[in-house]
Amino acid sequence: MCPACGRDNFTVTGLSQHLAKSRDSRCQALYRNSRSRTNPNPLNKTTENFAPESGHPKFDYSGLFEAEGDGSEHSRSQWTGEDNDPDQSRSQGGGEDSDSDKNSSHSQGEGSDSGKKPGEDSDSDNDDHPGEDLDASFFEPEWEVPVPMLPDDGTFDDTDLRDDGTNDNNDDSETHNTRQDIEARAQGQRGCVVVPYPDPRAGQTTSRLSPDQSANVTYGAQLVDAENEENLYYPFASKIEWEVARWAKLCGSSSTAFTDLLSIDGVSERLGLSFKNANELNKLIDHELPTGRPKFKREQVVVAGEAFDVYYRDIIECVKSLYGDPDFARYLTFAPERHYADDDETVRLFHDMHTGKWWWDTQKKLDAHHPGGTIVPIIISSDKTQVTMFRNKTAYPVYLTIGNIPKELRRKPSSGSHILLAYLPTTRLEHITNKASRRRAIANLYHACLRRVLAPLIPAGTEGISMHSGDGARRCCHLIFASFVGDYPEQLLTTGVKFGECPNEVLDALAAFDDGNLVFVRACAAAGIKPVIHPFWEDLPFANIFRAITPDILHQLYQGLIKHLLAWLSAACGGAEIDARCRRLPPNHHIRLFTKGITCLSRVSGTEHAQICRFILGIIIDIRLPNNLNAGRLLRAVRGLLDFLYLAQYPCHSSETLHSLDEALDLFHQNKDIFIQLGIRNNFNLPKLHAARHYHLMITLFGTTDNYNTEYTERLHIDLAKDAYRATNHKDEFIQMTRWLERKEKILRHQKFVSWCLAGGHHFEPYHSRPPDMTFRREQVMTKHPTVKAVSFQKMVEDYGATHFREALARYIVHKRRGDHSVPLRDRELDLLAGDIHFPFNRLPVFHKIKWCSIDTGGVTKGHDTLDSVHAKPRQKLGSRLIHRRSDTAFIRLGEDSVINDLKGFSVGQVRVIFSLPPKSLQLLFPPTVNIPPHLAYIEWFTPFPSAPDRNNGLYKLSRLMRGGDRVSSIVPVGDIMRSIHLIPKFGDSAPREWTSETVLEDCNVFWVNSYIDRYNFSIFR
Repeated sequence: MCPACGRDNFTVTGLSQHLAKSRDSRCQALYRNSRSRTNPNPLNKTTENFAPESGHPKFDYSGLFEAEGDGSEHSRSQWTGEDNDPDQSRSQGGGEDSDSDKNSSHSQGEGSDSGKKPGEDSDSDNDDHPGEDLDASFFEPEWEVPVPMLPDDGTFDDTDLRDDGTNDNNDDSETHNTRQDIEARAQGQRGCVVVPYPDPRAGQTTSRLSPDQSANVTYGAQLVDAENEENLYYPFASKIEWEVARWAKLCGSSSTAFTDLLSIDGVSERLGLSFKNANELNKLIDHELPTGRPKFKREQVVVAGEAFDVYYRDIIECVKSLYGDPDFARYLTFAPERHYADDDETVRLFHDMHTGKWWWDTQKKLDAHHPGGTIVPIIISSDKTQVTMFRNKTAYPVYLTIGNIPKELRRKPSSGSHILLAYLPTTRLEHITNKASRRRAIANLYHACLRRVLAPLIPAGTEGISMHSGDGARRCCHLIFASFVGDYPEQLLTTGVKFGECPNEVLDALAAFDDGNLVFVRACAAAGIKPVIHPFWEDLPFANIFRAITPDILHQLYQGLIKHLLAWLSAACGGAEIDARCRRLPPNHHIRLFTKGITCLSRVSGTEHAQICRFILGIIIDIRLPNNLNAGRLLRAVRGLLDFLYLAQYPCHSSETLHSLDEALDLFHQNKDIFIQLGIRNNFNLPKLHAARHYHLMITLFGTTDNYNTEYTERLHIDLAKDAYRATNHKDEFIQMTRWLERKEKILRHQKFVSWCLAGGHHFEPYHSRPPDMTFRREQVMTKHPTVKAVSFQKMVEDYGATHFREALARYIVHKRRGDHSVPLRDRELDLLAGDIHFPFNRLPVFHKIKWCSIDTGGVTKGHDTLDSVHAKPRQKLGSRLIHRRSDTAFIRLGEDSVINDLKGFSVGQVRVIFSLPPKSLQLLFPPTVNIPPHLAYIEWFTPFPSAPDRNNGLYKLSRLMRGGDRVSSIVPVGDIMRSIHLIPKFGDSAPREWTSETVLEDCNVFWVNSYIDRYNFSIFR
């Protein structure tokens, strides 16, 4: 019963919803009073105070559990034990009993929750993690945000929620223009003002080695061939011998296969190799090549009276090898900076780690004790993984990188910017029969091992050590633990948090260990933490583990919230209808066509979830919901979550885009009750949904999320764990794995030296970090020769669908002949002049594809990958089967002075034919002063972009541009085609079954512009 108005028959959740939404003044007063008692302290009052006497900060949970935001109701998502997902305790509390692989974009994801209701899906990763005791309550029940009240009769007629475009107005257009200005500032298009750290001593060089003492010169001094000083490949006798050795160690051939190859008569002799088998090559590498990175050590750690082997490296030497790598020398950052998008310094930019607040604030704390020091942020990640498919063998690698290296390099595993720091024990402690005791023992084993591995950071962080970078510059460096990268179970294991309660009691509970085991366990239980004896971060200087936990795009969003969202949508809209629409999407370079639908998928990976996100909003438009509930709130909830997902992955954020990030999450929270009304959920007490509130804070602290994405370390499992295990005989595997990795690293280091020698020992100028673009730098690429050398006009009409190709080409010729004539021709006059054009050809060379390839991105990485493409292929017969034509849609510039942030200068067209005019005919058709582009395209146009997108789904609606019953078409230069664009058909209540993916662009006339195919389209269309 409501104590204010007297209404009864409420559940606990229903009562809180009633109080939040009620218009009764008595209920509103009770609601406000309850809110003030539930949250007496504002969240943004949490501070981090350095305690010089202890060498580490006073801890708080604000980086892990609290939001530093506006204090709105949904910014404090909380959990209670009775509201947890039913499988959460099983999947996270008994982590030692499971052995499934991690969900990543490179490995299979977790299985589907078969047999469950949509509202019962769990918020766990089903990963093999020890020590997760998740059977207690997590936070207080949250007060949901008020939502519009529906009429009691269920007929909800909200004219503001119509999706027919009639609600577009000037305010929407101004909002879109404002967003485009925000996007331009976030990408640094309006300039970037760099404010250096005020103390110029920070990050300054203390001394510099002479040129003959640089890293490559020092390495080469250890490789002197007394017989042939000009041999760049020593200790290998020749270039061929070096290439064979490099191939053997880097390209995956087993030792047995390599030995069998060399045992073939004549192979070794003809290649002139000094080694005859794999063992001789290994001896050459072990004894002749210098050690580029430290060797592994094997030690025993005793926990609960049992000894366990841990294989690890000296962390100081590992950091020195990364910091002193000559390939990184020009890219390293040594001092924090503040970047602004305006001269007034009001719009701050965040991208690389040194632009975040953590580095700046930590530098100030360090300067109070050791002025002029250089901070080396230590980034640690750990993640248990399976190394076999069937034998249940696991490895527990720990990876290390440093924040001085730009994220463009750190996010590329091939750059070598991560180093394998340790292999932790993977024991399950099955001899401990009590499960709670076993979990505690495994957690203590984890912390004991990492404490041993990270112990050298304590003096290195406070006193500093002298290190030289790859260019010979020496600085006093302080190695400070900055962030921990891991999925949710790893985060709980690392922090020792069971379910968050009062953070001020954490240190007191840890200190109670000296008072006896029982007192210690009781103190930890009262503080809401696991009884971890001396966690590894306890004595690390300047470290706050509760601020060091970073967002996890892969597991929290793709494998968490998006997984839940797809299950909710399947229940709301019907799996059969969603699958039917998936099968009828037109093709596009960025879109994967799920020909069997998406609701039947199991073990969905992160990559697959990302592919589904690119079209899921468009295919649920117009779907009829049960009980005729209005779909506007469903669309807004989905759009809010997708917008948050895409905004969270921006490579550069501004203080304005971070506000947009919060607005997107607010949009979901304001409309999420539609899932409760549909009977799909009864609460939203999901830890991963709560974690989304911390993204704003963590981006301002450590830079954008691509600084600490778990997807990078998931990829490292292949190179540093799985491949290493396959190279062993599966007996005493860790000894063999570490030795295999050491040899591989020696080959990689020698490869860098050889490349440096061949380049003439060239030194590059320092690289200055700037805000990254929203898209890769790219160039349009056409094949050198046409796909088909001669295609007749008749074939263009019949097979390519270019119905009015002759007329369009004639109009183009007339237009180009007139040049920059001041008086434009009317359509009738243009048609009359076009009728007098006679072509000196009846066949033309035709191309079937336009590509956009990546180019050098700011001097950091290079490549020539295909980023986008547009196809214009004819229909053809393959035996008795007819293959339909493919005519992709594209984003086309209408004039050379068009500005990308103004959609009025662009339009959407369907590319039917890509062709070129014969060079011999140009002089017959055009004056000599007219320049004709080498490639042209026949385009069928769509209507111009409306002034603003739809209010519910946020997408632009387009239709075919018609004139006199025919589609409007014209010829445009291929250079005006900016990129591909994806159109989602307006399906209506149900998708017409006669539509297919190949023909839907012809069958349908009204479309939605898909703004989610990549982050660039999202930024210009949202």
